Amino acid sequence: MLDDRKLKILAAVVDEYILTGEPVGSKAVQQRTGLNVSAATIRNDMAVLEQLGHLEQPHTSAGRIPTFSGFRLYIEKLMPERSITDEEKRMLDSYLDDIEIPTEDALIESASKALAELTQCAAVVQNISPKFSVITKTEVIPTGKRMYVLLMVTSAGSIQNKICRLEFDLTSEQLDFFSKFMAENLEGLAIEQLSDEMIDKLTEALGTYMVTLTPLMKGFYELAKGLGADDVRVSGEKNLLTCKEIDQTEIIRFLENKNEVTKLLDESFSGIQVMFGEDGFVMNNSSMVVYPIKKGKRNAGSLGVIGPMRINYSKIIPYIEYFSEKISRMITEEDDEDITND
Repeated sequence: MLDDRKLKILAAVVDEYILTGEPVGSKAVQQRTGLNVSAATIRNDMAVLEQLGHLEQPHTSAGRIPTFSGFRLYIEKLMPERSITDEEKRMLDSYLDDIEIPTEDALIESASKALAELTQCAAVVQNISPKFSVITKTEVIPTGKRMYVLLMVTSAGSIQNKICRLEFDLTSEQLDFFSKFMAENLEGLAIEQLSDEMIDKLTEALGTYMVTLTPLMKGFYELAKGLGADDVRVSGEKNLLTCKEIDQTEIIRFLENKNEVTKLLDESFSGIQVMFGEDGFVMNNSSMVVYPIKKGKRNAGSLGVIGPMRINYSKIIPYIEYFSEKISRMITEEDDEDITND
């Protein structure tokens, strides 16, 4: 429905609006596009774009700004392709290559913080890999009178701990028995295999130690359930809170209920996804750009940024894609090495 001239005008309005944050008039479009038509013709085309829902006019005397529909059309068809330079690749690589122990969690966390710093948006990450990982170590550490720290380590590199307070002190014999019992029954087990029924059976199998050791068993189960739960983490919250283009109340509500975007992140596994407030996201006048992280052929999570609708998509999208694809390669190679070693 749109001819080349109208598409050029729409692209010019989006580019100018991203740059200035102000409504864009026909003269600015004429200067940016170099179109050999009158300002009146450009205004007429902008009016058509407004009727189609791609532009809107905040005030009768002002220029136009893009709607979320206009932004979507721009991203899908009009945005200039931009390749990351070698210098940018070295800069992005430095955030991941300097990690002392490059576990999945550490890689994703580092990329998330880097994106928040580089884009001045909030970075969002969902790491679902832990729920598919295997429990590699469990340990009970006495830390004081009737106090014990429960430690759980998974094959994804996740380390979880929990303080467990008992009504009595455990003997060394009880601790030794429980350590061996956990090693035999939980270590090597996938997080997703754990269930209420399995824990009940294991609790019964404690036999004469059931009364004393059941609180520890329940504590480890809670740790495992935490690893298997949907978890959305946000870095760079300050960048959101200082953003004047998004309502502060909506920002706070999002930060308090960030796991509500889990479903939207789960739908990002077909490539780059750009979602706007109008798509059901929790903040109006905002956008969320996410890209999947893969471990082999399996979904391992997603990585992206959240910011105002007016962000530099042509710069930010390649950064997100680069980080996600590199992390996917690194964790897949690590997984392949583990299989080979086994």
